[in-house]
Amino acid sequence: MQAEGPIKSFSLQADQILDKQLRERLSKKPFSKSSIAIRTCGLLLTLLTIYAFISFDYKDVNFIDALLLTMDNLGKMFFDPHLKHFNFSHALFQVLVTLGLAFLTTIFGAIIALMLGLLAAENISSKPLSVVIKGTVALIRAVPTVLWVLIFAVAAGLGSVAAVIGMTFHSISYLVKAYSESFEELDKGTIEALQASGANWWQIVFQAVIPSTITYMVSWTFMRFEINFAVAVAMGAAAGAGGIGFDMFMASGFYFDLREIGAITYFILLVAICLEIFATRIKRKLQVLS
Repeated sequence: MQAEGPIKSFSLQADQILDKQLRERLSKKPFSKSSIAIRTCGLLLTLLTIYAFISFDYKDVNFIDALLLTMDNLGKMFFDPHLKHFNFSHALFQVLVTLGLAFLTTIFGAIIALMLGLLAAENISSKPLSVVIKGTVALIRAVPTVLWVLIFAVAAGLGSVAAVIGMTFHSISYLVKAYSESFEELDKGTIEALQASGANWWQIVFQAVIPSTITYMVSWTFMRFEINFAVAVAMGAAAGAGGIGFDMFMASGFYFDLREIGAITYFILLVAICLEIFATRIKRKLQVLS
C-alpha cells in the first residue's frame, strides 16, 4: 500500500508530460513549407498517374479478360510447374553456374573494396582522398550493372567474362560505400589511443578497425552476394553469361512454356532462401564470437 503513492504520482507526471507534448504538437503550424512541398508533389504525381491511365492507348484491351488471362497464366506457372526441355540435374547445374558467377564477383569486389573502403574512411585516411574515392564510386553506382556488363562486353565480348567484370565493377562501388561507412562509425578515441601507443596504420586497421566492424562487413558482403545472384540470373539472358537465367530466357522467349518458367522460378526462390538462412547463421556466430 505504501508504494501506491509514488506509483500514482509517477503515472500522473507521465500523463502530464504526454499531454504537454500533445499540446505542443497541436500548437505547431499544420502547414509548413516542407509539408506543403511534399503534399504538392504527391498531388501532382497522383494527377499525372491518373492522366496517364486515362490517355494511354489500350488498343481495345478488355481489362476483365486481361485480368482473367493473367490469373490463368500465373496459375499455370506456380501451380503446375514442370521441366520439359531439360531435366532436374541440368537445372541444378545451371543454378550452380549462376551461384558461381555471383560468388566470384562478390569475392573479387569484396577484396578490392576492402582496401578502397579503408582509404575512403575519413577517420583513418585523409579527407581529400576520401572525397575522391567516394565521389568516384558514387558515379559508378549511378550506372546500372547491366550497362557496365554491356560496356565491358565491347572489349571482352558477350559471355561470362564480361558479366563477371561488369558485376565486379558495380560490386566494388557498392561495398566501398558500405565498408567505409562502417569504418567511420568506429570510436575516434580507440584510434587516438592506438596512435598514442605508437601503432602504425596497418596495426590500427588489423587490431581495431576490422575486428570492430567484421559483423557489419559480413552482413553487407552477403547482402551484395544475394544482389549479385539476382543480377547473375538477369545477365544469363542479357549478356549470354549462361546459368539458370539463360534457361529462363529460352523458356520464355523461344519455348513460350509458362510451366517451365514456374519451375525455374521455384529453383531461384529456393536458392535465395538457402542463402538468407546461411547468411543469418554466420552473422549470429560472429555476434557470439564478438
